[in-house]
Amino acid sequence: MAILITGGAGYIGSHTCVELLSAGFEIIVVDNYINSKPQSLKRVSEITGKSFIVYEMDLLDEEKLEKLFTDNTIDAVIHLAGLKSVGESVHTPLLYYEFNIISTVRLCNVMKKYNVKNLVFSSSATVYGVPESIPINENAHLTAMSPYGRSKLMIEEILRDLYESDQSWSIALLRYFNPVGAHETGLIGEAPNGIPNNLMPYITQVAVGKLKELNVYGNSYPTFDGTGVRDYIHVVDLAKGHLKALEKVTEKPGIEAYNLGTGKGYSVLEMIAAFEKVSERNIPYKITGPRSGDIAVCYADPAKAIIELGWTAEKGIEEMCTDSWRWQFNNPNGYDEKTNILSSGNPRLFTFSGDFPVELVNEAENAKELNY
Repeated sequence: MAILITGGAGYIGSHTCVELLSAGFEIIVVDNYINSKPQSLKRVSEITGKSFIVYEMDLLDEEKLEKLFTDNTIDAVIHLAGLKSVGESVHTPLLYYEFNIISTVRLCNVMKKYNVKNLVFSSSATVYGVPESIPINENAHLTAMSPYGRSKLMIEEILRDLYESDQSWSIALLRYFNPVGAHETGLIGEAPNGIPNNLMPYITQVAVGKLKELNVYGNSYPTFDGTGVRDYIHVVDLAKGHLKALEKVTEKPGIEAYNLGTGKGYSVLEMIAAFEKVSERNIPYKITGPRSGDIAVCYADPAKAIIELGWTAEKGIEEMCTDSWRWQFNNPNGYDEKTNILSSGNPRLFTFSGDFPVELVNEAENAKELNY
């Protein structure tokens, strides 16, 4: 079975690639590297000992997307590609609507044309807005508070309309909570561009000396220590959730949403303390004003995923912090291999076509195609 993974070079995508390859799936990856690096896919190949096809292309390019489907037999799609910064989306909403929504519509058009109707979609807990009750289950009221969140919610609605128009589709909407951690090898992990938007990479970059101190946004929330509480889930657990969702969508048609979270909430200060314990590093921080739109408490009710997908999060806060620290310590500059302790001295043979230094040139016409 061949699975197309859009955004497969990203943080969640690379870990999902590892789990799929380890489970025996054939994968094809599409990524434009706006929020990712091709080196992550080289490392996926190192971890798994497997090779796979990668296309460097944009999902907005429907002509090239269609050629991908012509050249490959695809059984299902895991759609992870998209812009993902809440703050950035507020300043550039049209960009988010174009990249996230229009690209998804084009992907679905091509899938429909080639009769590929099994889809796992990367949604977000941001579709819940300010939750009316905690923990949050899938029947909660949906109301996003940012263009990013609205783009995810709009796509969910588009996919529901698609299913209603043609009930041979099978779609899983995965609502992520807060992914953290890294692969246990330390070879792949979260490598944000610029100053991180998420808590864990901010903490790890302070620990490794890239940033001076951590900003804690608010300490007067109605929580036990005044800081915001979130549901942090290990990225490997999250990746495994995609395998379970893939099994579900290949069983029978339908459309369902699933929370992927642990069902537990940790405060910002608890996360700092847990990280300091495993890393034996002090994390200096300062309290600043709360950010607009931030909420006090948000964590999942994962019961539906447990019952219907047979999936549950297995890794705890200590593993999340340990794996995050291992990744950051060994890769202080992310995927900049010149400065990384874990750089491979003997990378697997890979193929680029396009304007890259190459070991072997692939004659494929389609964009910049990589074969790992």
